[in-house]
Amino acid sequence: MASIGGADAARELTRIVLTGSESVGKTTLGAQLAARSGVTCVPEFVRDYAAAKGAPLDVRDQGPIAKGQMALEDTHIAAAIARGDSWLLQDTDLISTVVYCQHYFGRCPEFIEQAARARRATHYLLLDIDVPWIADGVRDREDRRDDIQALFRETLARFDAPVTVVQGTWDERLTTAAALIDILLAPEKHG
Repeated sequence: MASIGGADAARELTRIVLTGSESVGKTTLGAQLAARSGVTCVPEFVRDYAAAKGAPLDVRDQGPIAKGQMALEDTHIAAAIARGDSWLLQDTDLISTVVYCQHYFGRCPEFIEQAARARRATHYLLLDIDVPWIADGVRDREDRRDDIQALFRETLARFDAPVTVVQGTWDERLTTAAALIDILLAPEKHG
């Protein structure tokens, strides 16, 4: 298990992060898995940030986005620890910020890279791009899904992140992800 959150976190918490290119069902799958297992799914900070800004994001937004994501995670981590939960599900983390900084701006601020490494989750479920892309007013990279997905794979490998690819229909993704989480948590359940 990875140690998470601030230095004064009372114990270790297993974090499982849903990740991948836009429009692969992270938010929907996160809600389904959270409901199934009774845990919280930490939402993605940047979606609300982008909607509130009401203009295209630029490189100056990356610091506030990273800090907002970390604060949101830390709030949920503290609450999970207070409840006595042993694990937490996340709809993205700072690795997504690293990927999108590289994709949009050709570089990522070093403090975000360092924070992403330090806060690396226990396991990542990389949702594949084998489902239809759905426009939502925020997404803008339908024609670049292959490039972005490759960047996710490369970044997860560079960060030495434990990862499992989840593919298939929406129903197959839920079944696969639920089974993977059960396997990942099996030592906690039995030990």
